[in-house]
Amino acid sequence: MTVQDSGKVALITGASRGIGYGIAEAFVARGDRVVITGRGEDALKEAVEKLGADRAVGIVGKAHDEAHQAAAVARAMEAFGRVDYLVNNAGTNPVFGPMAELDLDVARKVYETNVISALGFAQQTWKAWQRENGGAIVNIASVAGVSASPFIGAYGMSKAAMVNLTLQLAHEFAPVVRVNAIAPAVVKTKFAEALYEGREAEAAAAYPLGRLGVPQDIGGAAAFLTSAQSDWVTGQTLVVDGGIFLNAGVA
Repeated sequence: MTVQDSGKVALITGASRGIGYGIAEAFVARGDRVVITGRGEDALKEAVEKLGADRAVGIVGKAHDEAHQAAAVARAMEAFGRVDYLVNNAGTNPVFGPMAELDLDVARKVYETNVISALGFAQQTWKAWQRENGGAIVNIASVAGVSASPFIGAYGMSKAAMVNLTLQLAHEFAPVVRVNAIAPAVVKTKFAEALYEGREAEAAAAYPLGRLGVPQDIGGAAAFLTSAQSDWVTGQTLVVDGGIFLNAGVA
């Protein structure tokens, strides 16, 4: 079935695989064109081929690099002439352990990649297109940012900042640009493998819906938050967690 072109364009960071790719897939399926970023040239090329070379463009780089941020937005404008939607998905979590032992240089790296890069991309898309033409931004946060998350505290701290960044941008960019966040629980991706590898059934048993998330779950949420159906929604963090928070406080 041929998908009707929506005329809309999305820039999605960290989208060569995992959640970012799932979001790109959902956007392409509804007729959007996408510009996706990633650190690995081969993985990015493969993702573009799967999405369709007529629908997707890839640009290699590191999310925290300001030159890369500018180049990605410029590429979107060059290729498609607009950037209606920005999805800040790129992130890192290189450390696992207690906050008391956290290397502060690692904490700075996590914050730079997970938060400052999102602000940088938002500034770039705002200036290049959205300020004059409107659009929407979706920041990928995490349930780790809205609750205590033992052993991934640095990651959780950065995602809490992402939730607040969403509030700040939603206030400043209104009424022309809506800004929301998604806070997923554990989604089956290479990024999150350490949280379930070798014990998926055990991990999934804690979820009322009986399974871990998949990238398509987050893709559907992102599609909603960038659609006309959410035109009166801004500054919100949508928790997509399979019901795991329903277990809070239960012995």
